Amino acid sequence: MLRGKAALVTGSTSGIGLGIARALAGQGCAVMLNGFGEPAEIETIRETLAQEHDVPVSYSDADLSQPDDIAALVAMTADQLGGLDILVNNAGIQHTAPVTDFPADIWDKIIAIMLTGAFHAIQHALPHMQEKGWGRIVNTSSVHGLVASVQKSAYVSAKHGIMGLTKTVALETAGQGITCNAINPGFVRTELVQAQIDDRAQKIGASVEEAARNMLSEKQPSLEFVTPEQIGALCVFLCSDAAAQITGVPIPIDGGWTAQ
Repeated sequence: MLRGKAALVTGSTSGIGLGIARALAGQGCAVMLNGFGEPAEIETIRETLAQEHDVPVSYSDADLSQPDDIAALVAMTADQLGGLDILVNNAGIQHTAPVTDFPADIWDKIIAIMLTGAFHAIQHALPHMQEKGWGRIVNTSSVHGLVASVQKSAYVSAKHGIMGLTKTVALETAGQGITCNAINPGFVRTELVQAQIDDRAQKIGASVEEAARNMLSEKQPSLEFVTPEQIGALCVFLCSDAAAQITGVPIPIDGGWTAQ
C-alpha cells in the first residue's frame, strides 16, 4: 500500500517507534530509523527490516534535542530515501517527580525532545510533502495528551503541547493532500513503562507481574497492555487513502482509559 513512499520515524530503535517502523516497512515503505542504542543491535534491526520487506532502510543517531541535528536528519532522509512522505514524531523520554522536586534541566530536555523536536521536524519535512502534494504526519502523543497523572508534569505538558501542534499543522495543511494526526496510546510495555513497573514493584513489595496488573487496574479498564504492533497498524491506516479526511485529531488506543 505504501510502496514508493519514504518515512522518517524518530525514536524507532525500540518500543513503539520500532513497531511503527516495522508496520510501515511491511507495507513497502522505505524507512529512516532514528534513536539511540548499541550500534550492532541497531544495524541488525536495520538489516532485518530491509531484507524481510525488500525496502531501503537507513539509520541516523540524530539527537532530537538539537535543532541542527533534526534539520540534518530530514535532509538525510530525503537524500537517501528519495524523499520524505511520512513523518512520525515518536521520540520520547520520561521522568517522574512532584513539581516541587522536578529537576529543571530534565524538564527542559523532555520539552526539547518531545515537543520542540517535533516542531522542528515538521517544519523541515513539510516542504518535501508540499512539493509532492501528499504527506502524512503522525505524532505519537499519549493518553497524557488528553488527561493528566501525578508526578509527570513535563511529560504531560509535552504531550498536551503535541496536541495543539497537531491541530495547528492540520489546519495549515488542509486541502494540500497532507494530514496531521496524533495517536494517543495508553500503557504500552515499553522500556519507559517497564521502569515504572519495576519501581512500583519495589515500593509495594510485589512481583513485577503483580505490579504490572496493579498499574493497569488503576487506569486501563481492559487490563491489557497496548502493543507496538497495534499502534503500528493504526499508523499504517492513518497513512492510507482511507484516512485522507482524518486530520487534526487525537486517536486514543488505550483500553478504555480516556472513556472513564
